[in-house]
Amino acid sequence: MKKILTVVVLSMIATAGWADEGMWMLPYLNKLNIKDMKAKGLKDIYSVKHSSLKDAIVVFGGGCTGEIVSPEGLLLTNHHCGFPNIQSVSTVEHDYLQNGFWAMSREEEIPAPGLAVTFIKRMEDVTAQVLGEAARMDVGEERDGIVKANHAKVLEELTALYPDNKVEVRPFMGGNQYFLIVSDVFRDVRLVGTPPNSMGKFGGDTDNWMWPRHTDDFSMFRVYAGPDNKPAEYSPENKPYKAPVHLKISLKGVKENDFAMVMGFPGSTNRYIADGAFDQCGEHEPDLRPRRKTKDPDGGYGGRRRREVEICVEICPVVQLLEKFDRDEQGPYRQQDTGGKSRSRRVVPSLGGETEHS
Repeated sequence: MKKILTVVVLSMIATAGWADEGMWMLPYLNKLNIKDMKAKGLKDIYSVKHSSLKDAIVVFGGGCTGEIVSPEGLLLTNHHCGFPNIQSVSTVEHDYLQNGFWAMSREEEIPAPGLAVTFIKRMEDVTAQVLGEAARMDVGEERDGIVKANHAKVLEELTALYPDNKVEVRPFMGGNQYFLIVSDVFRDVRLVGTPPNSMGKFGGDTDNWMWPRHTDDFSMFRVYAGPDNKPAEYSPENKPYKAPVHLKISLKGVKENDFAMVMGFPGSTNRYIADGAFDQCGEHEPDLRPRRKTKDPDGGYGGRRRREVEICVEICPVVQLLEKFDRDEQGPYRQQDTGGKSRSRRVVPSLGGETEHS
């Protein structure tokens, strides 16, 4: 799947039968509901003037999400995200995929060639500059040509403005919005630890949508920087990155009504899918199409329809998984083992998308 570089926040506050839920681009938080979120426990999440939570959430490799969890650049991500890099540094004599690996000192940390970690420094809406007069035009070759020319011009100007950073101007919301993304890319990243494949990938894709899920789907790396704490190519002289912000791991757990939030870089999202795409989803997967039972007073479906769109979109991608199971009278799906014994597992599709980091 092609990874789309986007930052979203999913916020939920658990109460008796009610949840305040949504997805927001980081630059829009201050314009929307940041006051309410802070009242519920949110810390400083996005700022271009000083360090904030965004500086601890990174793009790992080609599109996974990682978290900085120590002041010295220690990074936590999924096992399946680190899998290609763990594989690339493994040998016949040292099969880290099969046996796992844990560095007992900084000297034992293993460089991972080709691996990069990206820190987002700034995001800015540049839709007006990119679309220009094309915003009022119908879709077509003329409009596409204007947008393409504007995009190239804006990208050139902004790249000159941030010469020491990676600069991108990326389309969002089906090309209706464009964002400037300024980032630092660190290319000296080293493997610190990984469980053996039998634990990190336990259950495989079959168990990926099953709860409770018993697996050690994590791996650990460390980001290294040059003498000035800036991105640098690999060198034995590089030092662990001094992180201005890092996430603290708590063993206290959570209790009812605690504020919960997920921040990261999803591979893609169909959250704002159009009605036409929703109808197509229903045509191809009629058994999974949600039933619309009521209408709003104005004759439309309003919030109910929007929520059903999300349900349809999130369920459709797991059709192939669901087809492997047969439903019994209690509701769980039953799968036959090769030994002829049946086992019951309840399939619970996530309405908010995958709960993993990538």
